[in-house]
Amino acid sequence: MRRWILGLSAAAACAGLLYLVRKYPVSQTGGLFGASGSDQVEESSASHVAPTSPDGKAPRETSASAAGFSGAPSTLAGLDLLHIAVDDEGTTAPLPNQGVARLSLDPELQRTANSLLASRHLPLAAVVMVDPTTGHVLAYASHVESGPARDLCAEASAPAASVFKIVTGTALVDAEGLGPDARECYAGGGMQRISALDLADNPRRDRWCITLSDAMGKSINPVFARLALRRLKPKSLEETAFAYGFGQKVPFDVDVQPSSLELPPEPLEYARTAAGFFHTTLSPMQAAAISTTLARGGEAVRLRIVREAMDGEGKPIYAEPEKPSLRRIMKPETAQAVATMMEHTITEGTSYRAFRDGAGRPFLRGIAVAGKTGTLSDPESGRLYTWFTGFAPSRPVANVKPVAIATLVVNDPAWSIKANVVAREMLRTYFAQQGVEHVSRPGVALSSQRQHASRGRGAAEPPTTRKSPEPAKRLKPGQPVLSAMASSRPRTSRR
Repeated sequence: MRRWILGLSAAAACAGLLYLVRKYPVSQTGGLFGASGSDQVEESSASHVAPTSPDGKAPRETSASAAGFSGAPSTLAGLDLLHIAVDDEGTTAPLPNQGVARLSLDPELQRTANSLLASRHLPLAAVVMVDPTTGHVLAYASHVESGPARDLCAEASAPAASVFKIVTGTALVDAEGLGPDARECYAGGGMQRISALDLADNPRRDRWCITLSDAMGKSINPVFARLALRRLKPKSLEETAFAYGFGQKVPFDVDVQPSSLELPPEPLEYARTAAGFFHTTLSPMQAAAISTTLARGGEAVRLRIVREAMDGEGKPIYAEPEKPSLRRIMKPETAQAVATMMEHTITEGTSYRAFRDGAGRPFLRGIAVAGKTGTLSDPESGRLYTWFTGFAPSRPVANVKPVAIATLVVNDPAWSIKANVVAREMLRTYFAQQGVEHVSRPGVALSSQRQHASRGRGAAEPPTTRKSPEPAKRLKPGQPVLSAMASSRPRTSRR
């Protein structure tokens, strides 16, 4: 009986692959999309090499440079963001020869970020917060539990995971005209891996139908994989990624490693990449830049952290420009559609629980958040990479300034906190700082919450903000997981 079942499974898999080959034949010129083998990006031993630009040339700064999106100024060479000093008057970082740079960081946000990352003894973690209005970086923190210090904010060594769905979603809106309410049906499954059968249209099996917004919020892999394979040409996906900054030098006051993208020629691997399975890397700085662009309605702003710098004798050697450098990379309506999709991550998706307390009350009451999570395990090390990037408020609130955020948390197989919880605590600090009603700082319960808890109706704070840590949860090493909190069969309509 077992052999018979395995035989049927193998036959079904072969049928799925045959379907893909017939529907998406490989070009005789050397690739699925007509690209020659020499044009494909090769994989290095450490990470994927940054891809070529859509015109086939080496990575470049393109119009970003012309628009003032230059890289690190030469006068800031050697700026050491691993040794940021924080006091009540502000934040500074050392320069060579006893120089000093005055930074844009907010002291409370910087202290909170450092404390959050260190208190959990996370193997690797990073936080970047940005003021979308000015491009000023408000928090810039890296944590390495053991080993030499590293500026993880500027490293693009982590897989982008499901954060890449933002790129795919943007391309589907911009190139194909799909909206947040566009629907796609699928057969369920695909939470941990995508097979050829997940991509084959079959009305009998495809009984689970879901909107693009819900697919973004719940990180439904087959939906993005199927739509990309059926609707998106690789050039459209690559151009969208390139516009967001993949494969380019990140314009900033220190050097940032370019995030990378490799689009495989095989249809199955291409679809997996569009859904966030491997073939991409991302830095927290780039993730923050993506969310900043969406917060500005599709207008990118050059991020900056240095307000002014002095040499060892106290003489000025650098002053930031009065106005930030801007460039539009997408239409406002495209950015709004993507932001609407991302709101579902918090309202009903993979961060629904993280942004609510033990009694189900939102931590950021009255503040809409647009966000995206990403979760992927490394088969070799067993480490779990988790992402959160987004911005808030995603809908205008009177007298409340917006903020963009990116958090990366790398855990061992036993973990107690993910990136979305770190992001939540940082956002709580930010909006409590602004005096937003019903929003408290981490570890501080509002009086109504205390009363509620004292009556035995629920906890004022979830386990992640209590003094005692959450019980560790364990993942099986070697299993790639993209949406650990998302159900493979969400509550969606059936055909």
